[in-house]
Amino acid sequence: MTLLLGPPSSGKSTLMRALTGKLDKTLKVSGSITYCGHTFEEFYPERTSAYVSQYDLHNAEMTVRETLDFSRRCLGIGARYDMLAELAAREREAGIKPDPEIDAYMKATAVQGQETNIVTDLTLKVLGLDICADMPIGDEMIRGISGGQKKRVTTGEMLTGPARALFMDEISTGLDSSSTFEIVKYIRQLVHVMNETVMISLLQPPPETYNLFDDIILLSEGYIVYHGPRDNILEFFEAAGFRCPERKGVADFLQEVTSKKDQQQYWYLEQQQYRHVSVPEFAQRFKSFHVGQQMVKELQIPFDKSKTHPAALTTNKYGQSSWESIKTVLSREQLLMKRNSFIYIFKVTQLIILGLMAMTVFLRTKMPYGHISDGGKFFGALTFSLITVLFNGFAELQLTIKMLPTFYKQRDFLFFPPWTFALVTIILRIPVSLMESAVWVVLTYYVMGFAPAPARFFRQLLAFFGTHQMAMALFRFLGAVLKSMVVANTFGMFVILLIFIFGGFVIPRGDIRPWWIWAYWSSPMMYSQNAISVNEFLSSRWANKNTEASIDASTVGEAILKSKGLFTGEWGFWVSMGAILGFTILFNILYILALTHLSPPSGSNTVSDQENENETNTSTPMGTNDEATNRATQTQITLPFQPLALSFNHVNYYVDMPAEMREQGFAESRLQLLSDISGAFRPGVLTALVGVSGAGKTTLMDVLAGRKTSGSIEGSITLSGYPKKQETFARISGYCEQTDIHSPNVTVYESILYSAWLRLSSDVDEKTRKLFVEEVMTLVELDVLRNAMVGLPGVDGLSTEQRKRLTIAVELVANPSIIFMDEPTSGLDARAAAIVMRLLLMKRGGQVIYAGELGRHSYKLVEYFEAIPGVEKITQGYNPATWMLEVSSPLAEARLNVNFAEIYANSELYRENQQLIKELSVPPPGYEDLSFPTKYSQNFYNQCIANFWKQYKSYWKNPPHNAMRFLMTMINGLVFGTVFWQKGTKIGSQQDLFNLLGATYAAVFFLGAANCITVQPVVSIERTVFYREKAAGMYSPLSYAFAQTCVEVMYNIVQGIEYTAIIYAMIGYEWKAAKFFYFLFFIVSSFNYFTLFGMMLVSLTPSSMLANILISFVLPLWNLFAGFLVVRPLIPIWWRWYYWANPVSWTIYGVVASQFGDNKSPLKVPGGSDTFVKQFLEDNLGIKHDFLGYVVLAHFAFIIAFFFVFGYSIKVLNFQKR
Repeated sequence: MTLLLGPPSSGKSTLMRALTGKLDKTLKVSGSITYCGHTFEEFYPERTSAYVSQYDLHNAEMTVRETLDFSRRCLGIGARYDMLAELAAREREAGIKPDPEIDAYMKATAVQGQETNIVTDLTLKVLGLDICADMPIGDEMIRGISGGQKKRVTTGEMLTGPARALFMDEISTGLDSSSTFEIVKYIRQLVHVMNETVMISLLQPPPETYNLFDDIILLSEGYIVYHGPRDNILEFFEAAGFRCPERKGVADFLQEVTSKKDQQQYWYLEQQQYRHVSVPEFAQRFKSFHVGQQMVKELQIPFDKSKTHPAALTTNKYGQSSWESIKTVLSREQLLMKRNSFIYIFKVTQLIILGLMAMTVFLRTKMPYGHISDGGKFFGALTFSLITVLFNGFAELQLTIKMLPTFYKQRDFLFFPPWTFALVTIILRIPVSLMESAVWVVLTYYVMGFAPAPARFFRQLLAFFGTHQMAMALFRFLGAVLKSMVVANTFGMFVILLIFIFGGFVIPRGDIRPWWIWAYWSSPMMYSQNAISVNEFLSSRWANKNTEASIDASTVGEAILKSKGLFTGEWGFWVSMGAILGFTILFNILYILALTHLSPPSGSNTVSDQENENETNTSTPMGTNDEATNRATQTQITLPFQPLALSFNHVNYYVDMPAEMREQGFAESRLQLLSDISGAFRPGVLTALVGVSGAGKTTLMDVLAGRKTSGSIEGSITLSGYPKKQETFARISGYCEQTDIHSPNVTVYESILYSAWLRLSSDVDEKTRKLFVEEVMTLVELDVLRNAMVGLPGVDGLSTEQRKRLTIAVELVANPSIIFMDEPTSGLDARAAAIVMRLLLMKRGGQVIYAGELGRHSYKLVEYFEAIPGVEKITQGYNPATWMLEVSSPLAEARLNVNFAEIYANSELYRENQQLIKELSVPPPGYEDLSFPTKYSQNFYNQCIANFWKQYKSYWKNPPHNAMRFLMTMINGLVFGTVFWQKGTKIGSQQDLFNLLGATYAAVFFLGAANCITVQPVVSIERTVFYREKAAGMYSPLSYAFAQTCVEVMYNIVQGIEYTAIIYAMIGYEWKAAKFFYFLFFIVSSFNYFTLFGMMLVSLTPSSMLANILISFVLPLWNLFAGFLVVRPLIPIWWRWYYWANPVSWTIYGVVASQFGDNKSPLKVPGGSDTFVKQFLEDNLGIKHDFLGYVVLAHFAFIIAFFFVFGYSIKVLNFQKR
């Protein structure tokens, strides 16, 4: 068993990926890797070995047991069945009777494809996950298991499989030392008993865990400094002049001795002058060291392939047959659909509401038929239905992108063939799709008064079902190709726009320019439009004789179809259905190909390289730690702060009993997470809060820091004797949370400066503030990363460890009197350790079992526990932290039949602590309660400036959002300009005017809608950061809303100018200054209210997923009442108020009125008398030129209203469940 050690960014993960065949195929790799003498081409390294990644990617809705069961079924049983058969045969020959328990276990592990199995139970038990086996894994929005437990699930996924070589990357992050020790001890038994091969990388292994390993690989700056037996490593460094001090963990020493900053303190040859030994030099020395020479000798003799065990290497690509894979993936996807049923119920409810509204707009009593002029309203009804069905498929885009990270991990680990997953998602959506189409058609068909024959009803249902399938397939494919929410939303809207413009409704076939006619024939919506129109207008009730001389057709129905450029025979329906089926199959095939061949979005590792570079290129001599500290002290800024004591007495915390636990028979209505906790934190005393993973450490910190948003808290918390007030407490305290939440599009320096700006007192001037920021950055060693982008965790930007240091810096820079740090060293290497003076030790169930001083070498703690009868003594050189967690574990309690919480509650130590709490609960004489003249440290103006500064920087560095926005605006503008080329110059007939109306409508609606959708992921990501900053009392939520709106408005103005410049001249609107500026104003305003509406929806909903679904509800409504599908005079009187409540209708009114409201040229109207443009607009559309002033005011009103709802929701609503 080999331990891989090395500081962060030394190449540990890259080495492991190379050894397991998981390196990116585009990387250039030299050298050879063989397993038992075989190269990667001869077997499947991904299945022969198992790689445990440092990123925890899981389905948040699944429970721990379900996750492990799924991976066990996918990974299969390997050669266990064949081995068992061979073993049984040999036992029979030799007459051996096997142990019944071992025999039963081996038989159980050799069974393929069971839903649940003893292997899962064993893995849960070994990893200590049995207590949370039936809890959901959770994510930022779903409350689930703790970070340490998530890490163990990631490990467990691979342990359930049959791989005999395990490569585990930083599996101890977020785990307590005793859990790490137990897990490594179990793996060591696997290695020595089952003869497995294991390499584990750990960041901070305590001495007893370090001692479990046989071999050590020390990696630094990409070089192997040492690779060999654990016993020889100190000898190697002593030969180079470096010795490990007595009370120093060997692992910590090894990580520091190669680092430039820490090397000198270990130099022990006093008679010789110290000089820095670089990493390449160590690597060179290792080659001449006896261990290195021995290794070179061994590598020169090739491995004898004939000695390879036949079951050692896996030659099957997957762990189960394709049919079994389909069954496994199907059962999981059904489960996920059940857990996400809310989304599907929500979509159907939304369809029902939209259906009811559409029915009452196109009520059959208001739908006369039989004449050419009646066709328009039926067209509107059919098109609206089609748009609704199309938009309903848009949610598929989000669902697809959400499942991609987990899918890529499982695909690359060969859990299942990608096509099985794609096929299952396609099949499972069919019933959903059929139901949604049926709901729509059943509700609306007869109420809207379509052709009454039953055959026509079922044909319309078939057309809508086909269209819905096609839309879902299209958005699934786009999601799989584009992979990012921001890009997919923008592009998705653009695709809808293209499909829609060439769908045959906005502009008829005869009016499309010859250079765009190919797009008409390739738009799926055109075929859907044809199918539903042919189905309706060729029915018997449209068979009256055609009297319109200008259209060559025998019946009214044919005349209507011909005027729109649609098919005119019954064959048109079946041709269109064939085309829709073709598109559905094509998009599904492309989706399968995208999932099979595209690689996951790559994370950039530029940051770590930059840090290394800076470290190696520093020309100043670094000297020892003490020297570095002295250097920092010379420029040290001391900002005054008030020392405060925090005491808490008999604190209890309860949450509502989770539904899963109620189902398993727990009768209580509340679940207690903290049980009667008392303690005190004093100035100048560093207290460690310790407990196994899941003991309630984070919960206690959340309660004390006032970060809980749910549950009920009992007990008293006082601050220097006065009851704690959250508003003042937030000002003087800092809280480093376990999850590192930061804005992704700013640099490290900007993040820290922003925190200081809003959290330091307003009387600290700018120069002092910047110096203080520099000092904190030097302290946490972030100065070398000042210009690195923060990025999203696991995707790009900073590594886990750098992100953790940023979290600490952002809190330290607030100069707090009291600072809480939740697992600040998880993900850090050993150099982040500090001296702890006091300890608060908790056990599972949130109970205290020790609170007191540690003493030198932790002797007070050791004395306390050793005095309890039955507790075994600590051995020499053993880490006290691991020892105390082991002796106080639930197992130890059960063995000794004691309750450590009770022992502590009856001890002298407890009485001393109660006395201390009593003293601290009374204010010192002459001390007044802490209060501040203002709620926030900066005034409102400064908060707005600071927030605007950060948002501006953040937007500037976010090209996927903004460059994409301007690029799509340009493409959209060019598409519109060329489709409606110079249509504004000639208006001779009613169709010409309607084409222009279509141009105006499409120009306003689609780009605005794209803004509305693309702003959502940006606001959603920032919102999690906002929750943290709001809890820290940094600023008023209104200033945040104001800043984010201002930045968006700024970009929208530029976007509006770009769009107007392209589109105005190309469509051929009239060149008059007033008309041009009116047009510009309406376009810019529409971009603004659309964007603000998208931001408002995010602030009103718990997830961007829900906001996205809501948009697919609102946009069709705005569409319906925009005065284009149904002109205002034809909207039933009971819905006309919604026309005025719809911002889009005001924009279309404004553009049409300002451009054509004063146009007096003559206009031909088929089936009616000729008139003038101005008169026609007033009589038929209700649009008057004199009304423009009110239209301008209405735009301002919508923008202000949406802004206030956004600001107010952000202030009042909090969707975090903590």
